[in-house]
Amino acid sequence: MTGRIAHPKIEKLIVERWSPRAFDGSEISQEDLEVILEAAGWAPSAYNVQPWTFLYARKGDANWDLLLSQLVEFNQGWAKDASALVFIVSDKYMRSDEGNTDNHSHSFDAGAAWAMAALQAQAMGYHTHGMTGIKFGEAEAALGVPEDHRLEAAFVIGRKGPKEVLPEFLQEREVPVGRKPVSEIARAGKFA
Repeated sequence: MTGRIAHPKIEKLIVERWSPRAFDGSEISQEDLEVILEAAGWAPSAYNVQPWTFLYARKGDANWDLLLSQLVEFNQGWAKDASALVFIVSDKYMRSDEGNTDNHSHSFDAGAAWAMAALQAQAMGYHTHGMTGIKFGEAEAALGVPEDHRLEAAFVIGRKGPKEVLPEFLQEREVPVGRKPVSEIARAGKFA
């Protein structure tokens, strides 16, 4: 894959995953969507509280327009051709019979769940594209997100389409890109 060089021991599925914006508009079955979301649910989480909730719509269903309208206009322009749109919500608390305590890792854990969904989708021949281009502040109300939860991000799922469906300025960006070397992202010991 162009622009991507990784250690040969890194799982091929991880290296081949990328985030296109061009989708072909095809449908995703409810079963495939549920498999992807179930895979997300297998992510690790602190104390196994699994603080994530996925709010989803399949292209053309009764929830599609509502969910799509919660993205910023730029993202609506290309996400409309995806097969499914998913919003990730995390619970800020660890809930138990003894009471609720702050869950420091709710966002971290929800991010792990998103990564699992992206990899499962890739394994099934789909692509995903995560985004935070959401109308934060409005979307929570429109989607009924409780105040003790956090709207984290959204992602689309679909089959990759030809880059020509995108505006010209996005077509040149419609390629997998490389990653920083491990020497730039990992340090032994202290940060500085």
